[in-house]
Amino acid sequence: MEEKRINSIKTLNELKNGEKGTIVSFSDRGDVELKRHLLGMGFVKGSEITLEKIAPLGDPIKFRLKGYSICLRKNEAENIKVEVLS
Repeated sequence: MEEKRINSIKTLNELKNGEKGTIVSFSDRGDVELKRHLLGMGFVKGSEITLEKIAPLGDPIKFRLKGYSICLRKNEAENIKVEVLS
């Protein structure tokens, strides 16, 4: 079994292409309705997420989560903290 090491904690918008992480928390300063919406789409603590692609102008960002792809705006992604996996 392959062992995963935790490198650091970043916000979701700071990940690089192909980088994986595990969701650890949501920002306290974020919009409550946005948090509720993201939770409903599967952005829950402990979920593994991968950054698939960044749009040419940097917004939106495409992620892979629970077997499906989803795009978020940069300002939405900065409300989610992840532990980066290597």
